[in-house]
Amino acid sequence: MLNNYETVFITTPVLSEGQMKEAVDKFLGILKKGGAEIVHEENWGLKKLAYPIQKKSTGFYYLIEFRSEGELIQKLETEYRRDEKVIRFLTFKMDKYSVAYSIKKRSKKEAKKEE
Repeated sequence: MLNNYETVFITTPVLSEGQMKEAVDKFLGILKKGGAEIVHEENWGLKKLAYPIQKKSTGFYYLIEFRSEGELIQKLETEYRRDEKVIRFLTFKMDKYSVAYSIKKRSKKEAKKEE
């Protein structure tokens, strides 16, 4: 059975646009190779951190929503830990309410873009 997941990772602020895209492609590749279906992805850009992490006060945020088997999460998080560009990450399993909220939020955002 496929579950819905959402993962957000923060990379170091010293990356160039190309390096950031390379890191995102790497994690998307891991998900696709593991049989995940990418539902949505969003680049939140450079944001200020709530507290310094590894002496850095900002970081590039990226969100990926996907559907997959539970075993893939462990592989993905192992790759996050191995990648020195990633300073923080969080992956969680979405329940039906989270999925509904996410869809509603995306549709509002798209409606706002069309205006």
